[in-house]
Amino acid sequence: MKRSRERAASELFAAVYPRLAGWCRRLVDDDETAHEIASEAFTRLWARWTSVDEPRGFLYVTAANIVRDHWRKLERERRAVRRAGTEAAVRPSPEQADPSVRLLVQSLPERLRVPILLHYYADMPIREVSVLTGRKEGTVKADLHAARELLRVHLRRSLDHTL
Repeated sequence: MKRSRERAASELFAAVYPRLAGWCRRLVDDDETAHEIASEAFTRLWARWTSVDEPRGFLYVTAANIVRDHWRKLERERRAVRRAGTEAAVRPSPEQADPSVRLLVQSLPERLRVPILLHYYADMPIREVSVLTGRKEGTVKADLHAARELLRVHLRRSLDHTL
C-alpha cells in the first residue's frame, strides 16, 4: 500500500511539477520562489494525500493561494519601504510603479481569482477549471466574465489617474 502510494505520488510529481513550477514562475517572476511554491503545494498535497480526490486541482489551487500570499507579502514590504521614507533610495522598477494586472488579479475575490489563474495563467480549458473548482461550466464562464469586467474597470480607472 505504502509503495503504491509513493509510486503514485512520484508519477504525479513527474507529470505535473514542471508545468506547475512554470505556471508559478509566470506569476512570481522568480525561478527560486516559483520552485518553492510548487514544492510547498506538493508538500501540502502529500500531507492530505488520502483525502484529496483531485490532486492536480488541489496543487493548482494551493499554489494559487501561496502565490496570493507571496504577492501580499511583497506589497506589505513595498508599503513598509515607502513608510520608512527610503523610497528615493530604493526605486521600484517601472513595472512595479505601473498599475499591475498581477496586483489587480490578486485583489479579486477568491471565487473570481482562482478561475482566472487556472484558465489564463495555467492555460486550462473551461471544462478542466470546472472540474477542479467543482463548479458548473456556465458558472466558471460567468465568473471569468465578471473577473474580466472588474479588471477592465480597475485598469481603466488606473490609466485615467496616470494620464
